[in-house]
This record gives sequence, structure tokens and C-alpha cells, in this order.
Amino acid sequence: MASTPSTRNRPCFDQAGLTYRPAAGRFHSQNSWLDSWHSFSFAGHFDRDWCGFGPLRVINEDRIQAGHGFGMHPHADMEIITVMLAGELHHQDSMGHSEALRCGEVQRMTAGTGIVHSETNPSAAPCHLLQIWIEPSGTGLTPGYEQKPFAIDRGWTLLIDPEGREGAMAINRPVRLWRARAAAGQELGCAVAPDAQGWIQMIAGELIASDTHAVASDSDETPAGNRVPGPRNPGEGDAQGPGAGGGMNGVLRQGDGLGFAPGRSTCLRAGAKGADLLLFELR
Repeated sequence: MASTPSTRNRPCFDQAGLTYRPAAGRFHSQNSWLDSWHSFSFAGHFDRDWCGFGPLRVINEDRIQAGHGFGMHPHADMEIITVMLAGELHHQDSMGHSEALRCGEVQRMTAGTGIVHSETNPSAAPCHLLQIWIEPSGTGLTPGYEQKPFAIDRGWTLLIDPEGREGAMAINRPVRLWRARAAAGQELGCAVAPDAQGWIQMIAGELIASDTHAVASDSDETPAGNRVPGPRNPGEGDAQGPGAGGGMNGVLRQGDGLGFAPGRSTCLRAGAKGADLLLFELR
């Protein structure tokens, strides 16, 4: 079993050290019961420029209609995280688990040597979730499963941590994942360590990101920063990417993603509607 993380893809940074993925630029799959947006290449969608970001291989935003879902299907050698945003999903697998995953809960699964599972919506209403795949540090791991609820407030709540600190769940990769629901105008410190890549994935609301220079913070939230696509004028479409001058000053909205290189300093502030978002620290 390998002990050193391996990554099959290289990060694609622009000259400002940023990788911007607008919501509308994601791949889209849709049928009668599934509406799915893929931040990276997935299933029948492939673009060699969008095969992941560091060890982050998949971020799928899925809406599954009542009474439908994914039947039994296999996975191997992948760490899989499901963040339930609305509704309910029933999980059943070859390890013997049969669990209801509800809004506010997070599931983590080590596929390892191989698992087979199903994910179906047994309720009378659609469900909404983010499913995330992360490359493990090695292959041939023992399969594993865990799920738990998290109370998300205005500051960063740690969901995933390699050591399971602060009540987080551990996966087999030196990756950390936080979620926050910031109030309108609230500033968020960027918890990502300076020697790690970061990725922001917007769930709802607006996030204003701008460059900072050696910003110190009195909060307990491991601050700093990272910056976002240019603000748009009324009536404009998606937020613009980082400016040609190498700086960043803009707005991220629902479904947008932003990756940043190690050591990049950014200030994050919720917009007028507040901001619900995930923050990844990736190695």
C-alpha cells in the first residue's frame, strides 16, 4: 500500500495562480429523474483540461426525483464524500450498510479494494446533494463507511480531516473540508494552510473574494484569503474570471468553483444574500 499521495492530473493555474470554474461552464447530464452538473470530467463528459484539481477528481451537484436513483454500481480506490443539501437519500452497500442520509448529514466512504452500492430517493420530494471524489493516498485500502450530521453555522465547520479532529470524519488522504453559512457582509478567514492548494465550491448565495497582502486576523478561524472573479454589472451573465492584471476582485455564486495555488492570500466576504460554501485544503 502506498503511503505517499499520488495525483494523476496537474493543477491548471493562470498567471494569477487561480483556476475559475463558472457554474454555467460545468458539464451537464439530465434525464427524466436526474439533473446533474459536473465541475470536472465525468461519465460521458471529458475535457483533458478539466480532469480534476489536485486530488479532487469529482464534484457533482445532483438533484434526484422522488422514487428514483442509482441502482447497485461498483467503486474502487476512491474516497467518496456525499453532502446532503435537501431531502433524503437511501444508501445500501456490499458492506452491509442500509442507511438513510438526510439533509445536514455527510457521508464518507472508502471504496478501496471494491464496494457495490445503491443511492435512491425513497421520499415524495426531490433531493439535492453534492458528491465528491478524492484520490486516496494509496490503492488496495480496506473499504469503510461513516456518516454523521453537522450543525453548520456562520464560521467554518470542519467536515473532513485526516486525523478526525474537531469531530470531523477522516479519509485516506491529507485533505481537509469545511462548510460555512456566512451572514450577509460577514468576512471569512481562509482556513487553507499556505503550503496547500485550495478550492471553493459555492452552494448558495454570493461570496466576494479579493486579494489580501499578509493579512493578520484576531479570529480563531485560521484566516488569510483568496480572491474571486470580477464583479458583474446588472443584467450580466456569469461572474468574470480573474483580471488580466493578476489580481482578483469579484463574486462567486451558486455552483461556481475557484481553485487557488499554495500561498495565495485571499479575503472572503459574504454578499448581500449571505453565502453557503465548501472550502477544500488539498495535498
